[in-house]
Amino acid sequence: MQVDILTPDKVLFSGEATSVKLPGSLGQFEVLNNHAPLVSSLNAGNIRVRSAEGDQNFAIKGGVVEVTKNKIVVLA
Repeated sequence: MQVDILTPDKVLFSGEATSVKLPGSLGQFEVLNNHAPLVSSLNAGNIRVRSAEGDQNFAIKGGVVEVTKNKIVVLA
């Protein structure tokens, strides 16, 4: 699935991933391929992106995530 993690200053990550763990405002959750559409607020914490190249972690101070049709957009 396509993942884009964006801040006002730069693009932290843009590419394909097999799973993404996010610090949701009601607790951590994971998004996999074919996940149901959702929009959620995010707390400060780490986003873990798992891809063919390995795991990558990105620290955020909060934001929102939108998941639609195997595309994840995080605005942090």
